[in-house]
Amino acid sequence: MNAIRSVLLHLDATPSSAARLEFARSFALRHEADLSAMFVAGPPQGRARMAPAERPAALPQPMELAHADRARSLFDAALPGGGPRIRWVESSSADTVEAFCHQALYADLLVLGQHDPTAAVAGGEPAGFLESVLIATDKPALILPYEGKFETDSRNVVIGWNATPQAARAITAALPWLRSAGRVHVLETVDESERHHTGELEIAQYLRFHGIVPQLHRHRAPVSDVGEVLLSLSSEVGADLLVMACYRHSRLRELMLGGASRSLLRTMTLPVLLAH
Repeated sequence: MNAIRSVLLHLDATPSSAARLEFARSFALRHEADLSAMFVAGPPQGRARMAPAERPAALPQPMELAHADRARSLFDAALPGGGPRIRWVESSSADTVEAFCHQALYADLLVLGQHDPTAAVAGGEPAGFLESVLIATDKPALILPYEGKFETDSRNVVIGWNATPQAARAITAALPWLRSAGRVHVLETVDESERHHTGELEIAQYLRFHGIVPQLHRHRAPVSDVGEVLLSLSSEVGADLLVMACYRHSRLRELMLGGASRSLLRTMTLPVLLAH
């Protein structure tokens, strides 16, 4: 029930890719899941941008090929010594972000990395990669910070709850973690403009149906501050996983993440499981 059997990992040429691969292998082994890895990186800094009509094909440049080879070597080095079923996914499309999103259709979980602002542009993920994948795939994604090493069996989990379908989907996706956690904290966030109760007791009862007894917290704050409030509680209780909904706006066909999601993705220091 709610088993994770297929994991899709994003690799690029940044230093954090090695830790992400190690985490994903351990996670897949723990859950007896298949692991697929796919390389997606942005163009080197300063590369000329041309309209599609101006170039017959999006041919990889030598630097990009070197980055792809580096990621493939990292992947190949992880193959020996046993472990989960693991495969490398090649993209034949010029739009590698779109190809990754297509591959995500066949995964139960995506493992992605937080954008590393200290890394060189060349070899890192394309601009807006995280946001594009989260919005386009509707798949739960585990985002790992660009610094640190993280365990696959989270023991202290914080859940962001606001009684929305997105938050409910995030909790459903997190059940494999929640069932094995030693402590589960539910932070119900209520916008300052709201006056009604949004379901603190109901979500506690739902979790108890799954054998999970949560500690309840409540905080009244503007929507824009939700990410900061969740990270603050996570630090206070020593959490090793944060579960929350990923929000988006779609007015006038312009898709973008909500302010709370964007803020959290910039400042997160622990793994975050996102769903929307």
